[in-house]
Amino acid sequence: MINKQSRIYIAGHNGLVGSAILRRLKKEGYKDVIFRTRQQLDLKDQKKVFNFLKKQKPEFIFIAAAKVGGIYSNNKYKAEFIFDNISIQSNLINGAYQNGIKNLIFLGSSCVYPRNCKQPIKESYLLSGELEKTNDAYAIAKIAGIKMCESYNLQYNTNYKCLMPTNTFGPNDNYDLLNGHFFPSLIKKIHQVKINNKKELILWGNGKAKREVVYVDDIADACVHFMKKKIKETVVNIGTGKDHTIKEYANKILSKIISDKKIRIKYDKKKPNGTPRKVLDISLAREYGWYPKTKLTDAILKTYDHFLKIEK
Repeated sequence: MINKQSRIYIAGHNGLVGSAILRRLKKEGYKDVIFRTRQQLDLKDQKKVFNFLKKQKPEFIFIAAAKVGGIYSNNKYKAEFIFDNISIQSNLINGAYQNGIKNLIFLGSSCVYPRNCKQPIKESYLLSGELEKTNDAYAIAKIAGIKMCESYNLQYNTNYKCLMPTNTFGPNDNYDLLNGHFFPSLIKKIHQVKINNKKELILWGNGKAKREVVYVDDIADACVHFMKKKIKETVVNIGTGKDHTIKEYANKILSKIISDKKIRIKYDKKKPNGTPRKVLDISLAREYGWYPKTKLTDAILKTYDHFLKIEK
C-alpha cells in the first residue's frame, strides 16, 4: 500500500504533467519522491533505466515522460515520435517488472482513439477505427504502452494503470506556435496580437474543430487519486467531458487577455483542422470518485500568468 513514506519515481518531472504531479505530491506530504533530468538519465537507454530502477527501488512510478507536440510536429517528425515514445515507455514498464515494481501509472493520450469516433469517447472504443493521420505515429506508440500494461497485468499480475488525459494545458507548457499543442499556442498567439496591437487573429483551419481541454492540476489530482485507488480496469479517461470549437476557445482566451477591444478572427484554411471532434466520456473516472475541479476561466488566467513569467 502506497503511503507518505513510499518511494515514488516521476519520469518526466520537468514536463507539463510531471511537474504538476511533483507539486501535488509535495503538497500532500509525500517524503520520498525521486526524479532525474534528461541529462542525468536517458530514458531511451534500456540498460541505464534498468540499473536506475534496480538501485533506487521505487514502490510506484508515474510515466509522464514522452515526446509530445501539436499537429505540425506530430506530422513532420513521425519517426522520432514513434521511436522515442516506444523506447521510453517500454524501458520503464519492462524495467519496473524486471525489478519487482508492481505499481505504476502510464499517461497516454486521447489521440489513441479513432479519428471518427462516436462521441463522447468511451475507453472501450480503443482500436475500433482508423486513427487521425496527422498524429498516428504518436498514437500508435501510446497504444503500444497501453497494451504493454494490459499484457503485463494479465501475464505477471502487475498493477499497471493507464490514464488517458484529454488536451492538457497549464504551467510548464510548450507555447511554441509550431510545435506546441493548440491551447498554449493559442495563448501565445493572442498575447502577440495584444503586444503588437494587431486587429486580427489568424487561426489554423476553419475554427470549427471541437476539442476538450483540462487544466494540468486536475490531471495531477487524477494521477494521485488513482495511485491510491484499486481499480478493475487498466484504462481510465481523464478530462472534463465538455468540448468547444477552436473559435470558441479563442474567444474565451481573448476575453481574458484582450478585453478592451474587438479582435477580428480570420482562418488559414490551408492548415489542417485535425480530428473533427474529440470529447471523452469520463463516467468511469467519476465512478471511482474523481472529477475535474478547475474552472476554464481560472485555468486560462493561471496559465497566462505563468506564460508572462517565462516570456520576460
